[in-house]
Amino acid sequence: MSSEAREWVWEHSSSRGTARLVLLSIADRVADEQCVSWASLSSLATRTNASVSTVRDAIDRLVHAGELEQLDDLAGPQRSTVYRLPLAAKAVAETAKDDEVAEQVSEAVPEATPALRISALRRVGIRPREVPESPARVRKPAVPESGRSRRKPAPRRTGNRHSDVPKTGTQNRSEPDLNRSSSSGGAAVLSAAEWQVDPATHTWARQQGHLDRLGEQGLAAADAKWRAHRADFKPRPADAWAADWRSWVAREHPPGRSNLYAVPDGGHRAARGMTRVEAHQAALLAALDESTGTES
Repeated sequence: MSSEAREWVWEHSSSRGTARLVLLSIADRVADEQCVSWASLSSLATRTNASVSTVRDAIDRLVHAGELEQLDDLAGPQRSTVYRLPLAAKAVAETAKDDEVAEQVSEAVPEATPALRISALRRVGIRPREVPESPARVRKPAVPESGRSRRKPAPRRTGNRHSDVPKTGTQNRSEPDLNRSSSSGGAAVLSAAEWQVDPATHTWARQQGHLDRLGEQGLAAADAKWRAHRADFKPRPADAWAADWRSWVAREHPPGRSNLYAVPDGGHRAARGMTRVEAHQAALLAALDESTGTES
């Protein structure tokens, strides 16, 4: 019967271009006088050498022209789409008046398309699509009617979720709580005058040889100069002052050598309002003006 369906397409179809190729490809799979066929978009695209979107548009044009019907209540092999050529089916029925089924259909409905016989279509793998037995079997989305999540929100301002962590204090119970001074929980900030040399810093000066190099008096003088130079600095945490103090002592010269932190007037403190670059320049000038004992 596929030959008769193809012949109708060649001689009577008004389709053109890709639409005509698509209709011929569908007619090529017609199995009986009902002119029912099945095909997938990908297979039609391969047979017509066109894109899937082009094939879809061609099918829409054929359906709109009445030369093709898409039977959504039926499914072909591998759940492919089932089509029928209604005009071709009428033409085949009219030319087959010797067939008993065609005569009965023509007497009952002379101009109508012959009714489908599902039992005959089962032979070629076309069956009714499976429909759920009851709406209760349809899976519903897990969304409440109000549109909100059923999940109960946690109360606001509940604090830390872990009960074993204190509300205040350090996270690690073994960590010393020394640098807490404000409600923010950060380290305490001190001025340079308030900061004191801790045992760890003093041990560092001895291990690094700065105590032997400067002596107790030289180390004390370096500490005094550091505090005078840092008097106008903003308060800092104790760790920051300790690191700055160590850097100062590491650059300090022993007593009797030129003081790189001296200013041209001979003072030990940088002049107020001087930038770091100006202070360094002043220190270099002071070193150049110092007598070395080798002048003639």
